[in-house]
Amino acid sequence: MDRLDNTVRPYAWGSTTAIPALLGTEPTGEPQAEMWMGAHPGAPSRTGRGTLAEVVDADPEKELGAASAAKFGPRLPFLLKLLAAGAPLSLQVHPDLAQARAGYEDEERRGVPLNAPHRNYKDANHKPELICALTEFDGLCGFRAPAETADLLDGLGVASLKPYVDLLRAHPEDAALREVLTAILSADPEEMSRTVTETAAACDRLGGAYAPYAGIAHHYPGDPGVLAAMLLNHVRLQPGEALFLGAGIPHAYLDGLGVEIMANSDNVLRCGLTPKHVDVPELLRIVRFEAGDPGILRPEASPDGEEVYDTPIDEFRLSRYVLPEGSGVRDLTLPTPQILLCTAGTVRAGEHELAPGRSVFVPADETAEVSGSGTVFRATVRV
Repeated sequence: MDRLDNTVRPYAWGSTTAIPALLGTEPTGEPQAEMWMGAHPGAPSRTGRGTLAEVVDADPEKELGAASAAKFGPRLPFLLKLLAAGAPLSLQVHPDLAQARAGYEDEERRGVPLNAPHRNYKDANHKPELICALTEFDGLCGFRAPAETADLLDGLGVASLKPYVDLLRAHPEDAALREVLTAILSADPEEMSRTVTETAAACDRLGGAYAPYAGIAHHYPGDPGVLAAMLLNHVRLQPGEALFLGAGIPHAYLDGLGVEIMANSDNVLRCGLTPKHVDVPELLRIVRFEAGDPGILRPEASPDGEEVYDTPIDEFRLSRYVLPEGSGVRDLTLPTPQILLCTAGTVRAGEHELAPGRSVFVPADETAEVSGSGTVFRATVRV
């Protein structure tokens, strides 16, 4: 079992206080957006045996287990994070596995450099993800019913929104959503900026259901992503609740601290709320134009006290244990690789004492006994 030393990424949207508060450290005044736990080449966790990427590379079958290595290859297939949003992240979607492989092969064949700002596919993997709230957590997830969005936009009293309102009311659901998103992202930039400015002022004046979009516009004035965001469901998670983001589902995180887990990929197609490249044709090919409930997940408890967040993919499996005082030792040994993350109290994992924000990597079949009083998240795979 290896104690992990993890990198905190200082993305501009990050909270300056949430991760330091969890870790019990002093804020630096700079944003601290994500703490990465895993073997991703961008910021692999460090252990006493080298980086976790080096540890896995040295003996994949021993570290990952034969079943995981056979199913996912010689790499840790998930990345675990603490994510602390102090401002909205970019509005985005992720491709499915077939789309990622085809897109990556196409850009490789065309010689698009991996670090090119217009590159869409950094690897050949999909990127499903799950966010579990540690604090109250705001986000956007999936399309709202077009008729409801039409009513929301109409209530703003902004004349330049009327064409979108009419489209949303006049077409079948999938066609309505596709046409409106296409129109928003393809509009004249100056005209769109004026529309967004008027919309933001109306949202700010009206408050209530409009308040989240006023906040987004404050951070991204004039950005067409503000209108795209209004097509989506606004979700407020309570601590312990989660969202699963599958392929093609537009989403953005707005505010709060959570535990995030994802397949080990960097493939993102952006819809707005960003100065980065937005490839509108490719985005429209990937987005699933389906309205529906965002589907808040709550953990399902098993007899041994494990609370599982059930998702339909195999690259990761996230669960948690809430350990009461005096509950004794729990044996969490598995034939698959694990990362254990403490988020509250004090938990002993093997010989390591874990305070909030501290984590360990447990190789496959290694004894994983935990005790203490607190909350520990377990990240592993399904095989």
